Amino acid sequence: MSIEVKVPTLGESVTEATIGQWLKQPGEAVTLDEPIASLETDKVAIDVNAPAAGVMGELLFKEGDNVSVGSLLTTIEDGVVVAGAQPPAPRTEPAPAVPPAASAAAAPAPVEAGEPVALSPAVRRAVLEYGIDPATVRGTGKDGRLTKEDVIAAASQKQATAKAASPAEAVSAPAPAPLAAAPAGERREERVKMTRLRQTIARRLKEAQETAALLTTFNDVDMSAVMAARDRFKDAFEKKHGVKLGFMSFFAKASVLALKDIPSVNAQIQGDEIVYHDYVDISVAVSAPNGLVVPVVRDCDSKSFAAIEKAIADYGRRAREGTLTMEDMKGGTFTISNGGVFGGLMSTPVINPPQSAVLGLHRIEDRPVVRNGEIVIRPMMYIALSYDHRLIDGREAVTALKTIKEAIEDPTRLLIDL
Repeated sequence: MSIEVKVPTLGESVTEATIGQWLKQPGEAVTLDEPIASLETDKVAIDVNAPAAGVMGELLFKEGDNVSVGSLLTTIEDGVVVAGAQPPAPRTEPAPAVPPAASAAAAPAPVEAGEPVALSPAVRRAVLEYGIDPATVRGTGKDGRLTKEDVIAAASQKQATAKAASPAEAVSAPAPAPLAAAPAGERREERVKMTRLRQTIARRLKEAQETAALLTTFNDVDMSAVMAARDRFKDAFEKKHGVKLGFMSFFAKASVLALKDIPSVNAQIQGDEIVYHDYVDISVAVSAPNGLVVPVVRDCDSKSFAAIEKAIADYGRRAREGTLTMEDMKGGTFTISNGGVFGGLMSTPVINPPQSAVLGLHRIEDRPVVRNGEIVIRPMMYIALSYDHRLIDGREAVTALKTIKEAIEDPTRLLIDL
């Protein structure tokens, strides 16, 4: 008997996806709910899971093909999965060669025989980058799946063990064969089809530039007070709430103050109407393997610092694992983008339509500033607010950014709503 595997419902208004990768090939054994394919939509990557145990049937589409919701992808055929059988090796490019001393390092506890090894796109990249055999790493993710962190941890352990090996062994071991050098003067090009997510990012950013009257205002923030508060309470905060106290929760709460004072910054243009929101749902820009995604932390105006930090940490983890859902991206009234984690000093962020404003954060660096007539060194950050000038006047944008600056420089304002 054959069981059909079709493209699942992908989310509101999403009717099409692209075959990102087949995780199983015809004739391979699959288990119930095991990922067999990865679909790329406009916003997220979605795993297609096996509806039953059996044997993989014919693949009706190739990787890179576009498919519609409800399209038949493949079938699961009746088959007997031999208990304890070793699963097929993952279909990845050969791992880069490693020095003999490193290859002799003790590997983590192997995965039990017969356990399926299905890898998300982020994990596949990590496996190739670090040269780790996924079959030797025990996953800590949902249902025992490998995460990127598992691969990185295994690579670190492997490297540490290799360094501990005796110098004599390292010297006596034959050196790995050098990679063949490209012919002198040869120039190469590679053509790679844009992913559906990258195409959507490109289209939406261009639409924002063509539709909105974009303008950016800047300010700088003395981070001394927030850094002192974080250093003072971070251990107690993590012990009580189980999550680290970061800077994003401070900026989220500071943004709430600004958006409540200047409602137009939290509003949207829809046709010939302006829609004002009495709630604050903040989209947080997160770097994912296939591009930038913006999951939404809802009701930041009523959430605690801990609840905001937990939501951001969860989104960051799931973005790396490629497990964000369409619902995670839906909505949002304002965006915060932190380019500082990549070392950016200053930027002009682009709004996330149909939103009307985005706050850009940047790296913290010690700079000389004047305080009470004296030059002192302070940890400073440039912040930027890009906004749609059709809706937000310059005075309102500057005032909103100044409110954020003042709340960060004096976090007491966050407690007394000032």
